[in-house]
Amino acid sequence: MDSLDPKTPDTKIKIACIQMEPVIGKVEANVAHGLALINRAAQLGAKLVVLPELSNSGYVFKSREEAFAVAEPIPGGRTVKAWCEIAAKHKLHLVAGICERDGDRLFNSAVLIGPTGYIGTFRKVHLWNEENLYFEPGDLGFPVFHTAIGRIGMAICYDGWFPESYRLAALQGADIVCVPTNWVPIPGQAEGREAMANILAMAAAHSNSIYIACADRVGTERGQPFEGQSLIVSFTGWPVAGPASRDKEEILIAEVALGEARRARNWNAFNQVLRDRRSDLYDEMLGSRVKRGWY
Repeated sequence: MDSLDPKTPDTKIKIACIQMEPVIGKVEANVAHGLALINRAAQLGAKLVVLPELSNSGYVFKSREEAFAVAEPIPGGRTVKAWCEIAAKHKLHLVAGICERDGDRLFNSAVLIGPTGYIGTFRKVHLWNEENLYFEPGDLGFPVFHTAIGRIGMAICYDGWFPESYRLAALQGADIVCVPTNWVPIPGQAEGREAMANILAMAAAHSNSIYIACADRVGTERGQPFEGQSLIVSFTGWPVAGPASRDKEEILIAEVALGEARRARNWNAFNQVLRDRRSDLYDEMLGSRVKRGWY
């Protein structure tokens, strides 16, 4: 199904980013807590809900064996089934981070679920730090899924540091990229300064004319602090909800017209942000053809 009816591009929906604190290894409790927060978001009218990265399992694993023990298949695992039930109950779309098991392989993944069930999976492409010890790099690319509420892409945390992640979604017609994330402090970050990830999300939303919805976690897990500061960014590049706090569980809500993102790519009579790309000088993968002597 395509996105919003072109006759009604200004149809608005409410997006919710749920900032929560999963506990490492406590899958049943994490899922139950997430479901309670989804119920609350639905009561606020949300029709697209985003949960953090690895929201069912926690993040800081001690070993691959520990990660494997809490991982689940998609879509047949208990967590995805529970998410499908609540999406059907509230007639909403849900993007949520999950520890995925596919045979003997593990992925840091996100699922997209709609009112009628499972829609698709994104596997984190760019692994951060010790994730490389436990997970395989994502092998599904950057798919964009056509849904009843709009065209939805996904990315996870460190993927947001690569402009290609958002550009490839935009080139496929995405209205919004949903980002389950577990942001950590960046070296050189001044006390009280906003998360670098906020700045990157704002720049990517503006330069691709897409909405970006980032749901981060909070708390400290096995000595690793997390940044919080979830936010929802308009295609203009400016936040329409958040940033949230650094240390509290919160539900951010923004009411937006997703169809505006693609319509607004025509910035003026002369400029359209994707059309103006100089593909005669660089290809769609932004530099895979490298001339001798260039770095």
